[in-house]
Amino acid sequence: MKNYTITVNGNVYDVVVEEGASTGAPVAAKAPAAPKAAPKAAPAAAPKAAGGAGSIKIEAGAAGKVFKLEKKVGDAVKKGDAVVIIEAMKMEIPVVAPQDGTVASVDVAVGDAVEAGAVLATLK
Repeated sequence: MKNYTITVNGNVYDVVVEEGASTGAPVAAKAPAAPKAAPKAAPAAAPKAAGGAGSIKIEAGAAGKVFKLEKKVGDAVKKGDAVVIIEAMKMEIPVVAPQDGTVASVDVAVGDAVEAGAVLATLK
């Protein structure tokens, strides 16, 4: 049997997996344990733009590294427009605007490591 800790959407699960005797294929030995408290994300950096933050937060959906900033402060965005691109596991993941608005702040820089749920930018 092998013990694994798996994080899904910020929830941490302890899982025990047992190898099957005939095929060698993993077989779940028991249901996942109740979620543990997820590790706290590092405090968000102070906004890099003047003028204060907006009220609509754009948050990272996964942990990774900021690969590219698609928008800058003052840019108008439509719902679904990419604002920041995160690189995680060699994949580029666009983080999109949840609604129409104007970029009020960009709280990260290219190369910054971010945790899931970290505020990347705000809209007004």
